Amino acid sequence: MFATLPDKPDHDGLELAILALWARERTFERLRELNADGPRFSFVDGPVTANRMVLGVHTAWGRTLKDVFQRYKALRGHHQRYQNGFDCQGLWIEVGVERALGLNSKREIEEYGLAEFARRCREVVEQSSKALTEGSIRLGQWMDWGNDYFTFSDTNIEYIWRFLQVVHEQGWLYLGHRSTEWCPRCGTSLSQHELTQAGVYQERSDPSLYVRFPLLERPHESVVIWTTTPWTLPANVAAAVKPDAEYGLRENGEWVAVARYPEERFVRRVQGAELVGRRYRGPFDELGPGAEVDHRVIPWDEVSLEEGTGIVHIATGAGQEDFELGRVHDL
Repeated sequence: MFATLPDKPDHDGLELAILALWARERTFERLRELNADGPRFSFVDGPVTANRMVLGVHTAWGRTLKDVFQRYKALRGHHQRYQNGFDCQGLWIEVGVERALGLNSKREIEEYGLAEFARRCREVVEQSSKALTEGSIRLGQWMDWGNDYFTFSDTNIEYIWRFLQVVHEQGWLYLGHRSTEWCPRCGTSLSQHELTQAGVYQERSDPSLYVRFPLLERPHESVVIWTTTPWTLPANVAAAVKPDAEYGLRENGEWVAVARYPEERFVRRVQGAELVGRRYRGPFDELGPGAEVDHRVIPWDEVSLEEGTGIVHIATGAGQEDFELGRVHDL
């Protein structure tokens, strides 16, 4: 016979009662003792950025998911270290401190004092880590609270430098370059995570251009590109075609993808691979620097046939994909 369940359970009261039961009976500690000799399951926490005083929904969801995996492994008898971590450095913390202090540039931070600014950032981390720990415990997450690792600790930093030393000694480090988004106010690059935040990308109407690039070895012929970023045209170094797509030559000498203009009449048709290597005159060669570039058609499997002309303008300094193409094709 089961007791009758209330129509409106007191969820908060039930959660608090369970937390009190775990604490009173040392449930988590006894579980670790029980699994002490079991197979190891290595789990390293995130870590969460210590820049807020309450758990965000995404943080609570992530921590719950991690907790589920660790509980499952515990039920299978695995020994785990359950170490929580806090990310203590970066723009998330620094920009928040700048805002609180009314600062808005690197120069203002220097005038305020680097040591004092760093101390204020550390205060935020200490306050936030305490609040996030309390929130995680209230959420019911099982971790070895109090044995947390902090990215600003000497131990963590020394391990990172030691790791880099080993990598360097193995010859695995190399000097490379890449194109990345840059924040002029903060004076640093932007991470992919920052670029996916709400409000970063906005839909707007902008002018697009169709541009002819005259072929050097074929008078009166040109490849036609379509671009929504006309300001990058002075940086053009190549035009990309889809190698296995069909391209057609219009009566006026323009090469475009047949799939984009299925109703048109073409005087000649070829696979994109046949256009690869053809050289053309750049859009601003007469300005000086552009004349030194050997503009040519290159292959790219990612060329879209859903918009534009099926021929893509490539500017290696204006985007990550373009930069990678430049590296591959030595542009």
